[in-house]
Amino acid sequence: MRLVLSLYRASNALVYDLESAVHRPRGWSWPGFRVLFVLWTTGEPLEASRVAQLSGMSRAAVSALVNTLVRDGLVSRRTAERDRRAVELTLTPTGEHALTEAFTAHHERERSWASALTTEEAATLTGLLQKLMAGDVAAAANRRR
Repeated sequence: MRLVLSLYRASNALVYDLESAVHRPRGWSWPGFRVLFVLWTTGEPLEASRVAQLSGMSRAAVSALVNTLVRDGLVSRRTAERDRRAVELTLTPTGEHALTEAFTAHHERERSWASALTTEEAATLTGLLQKLMAGDVAAAANRRR
């Protein structure tokens, strides 16, 4: 129980800090950053369902969030060519510029958090978290999305 509670508290504190220090000042939420980041890292148009999958969010959440991102000029949306029922999302040039800028600040904040650990401790923690996420329970939880 201590392990799970510690993971939960650390994760919540980290997300709250990143959101309040980096993303809220830019008018974004943590989920908004995740959608923008997925589009930025893939560098190509993606169907909304794939963005949901890669960002760890529901399709409904992505759909609602995209309305705001489109309104703010950060994302463009169009009907997918291969399936007229699907929506394809693309980062706009404005969105790409804004995200590049935000990612620099985001990464610096991550580095501040990680500075509490030695290089070896960070590698050990990363390995243990990857092992935890590769377990059967995590796999089953990911399939439920």
